[in-house]
Amino acid sequence: MRQLSVSSREISSSRKRRTFPVNSVAMCGDCVEKEYPNRGNTCLENGSFLLNFTGCAVCSKRDFMLITNKSSKEEDGEEIVTYDPDLCKNCHHVIARHEYTFSIMDEFQEYTMLCLLCGKAEDTISILPDDPRQMTLLF
Repeated sequence: MRQLSVSSREISSSRKRRTFPVNSVAMCGDCVEKEYPNRGNTCLENGSFLLNFTGCAVCSKRDFMLITNKSSKEEDGEEIVTYDPDLCKNCHHVIARHEYTFSIMDEFQEYTMLCLLCGKAEDTISILPDDPRQMTLLF
């Protein structure tokens, strides 16, 4: 049985690509090593996680990405930034749609990220000088 390595992977035209429609944009699972990797608390407002990019399934090139269709809106006190950062520089194939949110809840800043390429992550940071979650009770 022959094993395929990621670096020598070829996508044949007869093979159906793995696509994930999000807000009418089809994201390509064949271009990433792992779909929606868990990034812990690393929330990226912009950029691309190139370590997870195996190469474009359409043109087979592994190059930098173009950031397109960037939009920012505020909804109920929450800032939502979306863009198609993961557009192949060579053939303009859409690899993923990136969504980043920022909000302030009580005494905390909350961040989330969701992207097929960059992964999923969330983080909460106190806006107070001393984080109340880190305080120890003195009895």
